Amino acid sequence: MSIKFSKIELRDLTKAWFFVSLAFAIVISGGVLGLGLITNIFLAAFTIGIGFLLHELGHKIVAQKYGCFAEFRADNFMLFLAVITSFLGIVFAAPGAVMIAGRVSKERNGKISLAGPLVNIILTILFLGGALIFKEGFLGTLFAFGAIINSWLAIFNLIPLWILDGKKVWDWNKTVYIVSMAIAIILFALIQALPIPQVF
Repeated sequence: MSIKFSKIELRDLTKAWFFVSLAFAIVISGGVLGLGLITNIFLAAFTIGIGFLLHELGHKIVAQKYGCFAEFRADNFMLFLAVITSFLGIVFAAPGAVMIAGRVSKERNGKISLAGPLVNIILTILFLGGALIFKEGFLGTLFAFGAIINSWLAIFNLIPLWILDGKKVWDWNKTVYIVSMAIAIILFALIQALPIPQVF
């Protein structure tokens, strides 16, 4: 199965990746624009940005596997809001979503929804492995930050409320939901307990 991307989707993914990374870089930099901002954009792009990008692609890949139309669309207003709020030390990030069209069962919808948080769980494990190897310096911070943020993204998106992924996973299979959430929470707790550079 080949994954299809339109020019509009590639543009929106790139735009959302950049502005999400910029917003979090500003927060990491203390809400100021300075020389350290470039380094922090790099840090954010390869941790939060990668987590966001691959999360959305997880939804897309599974949806297309089931024969659905699935393309990411950025929300320009929310991207603007993310950057503006970052100067206040917070990021209200809802950069967009994968638009899905097609008839799917509750099971398939649950699996499509689970794909995003599952990607973040896998990224958490990979970043955690890097953090255990690189315990100091910029790489230590990058891997630690990546592990923390991806475990948090998995937990947040698995909250079984509103339009979050967790609501659809819960409605499909409560056992799968509980196991997935438990893994995300255990990973988050494990990261906090390990002697790796903490960025929060």
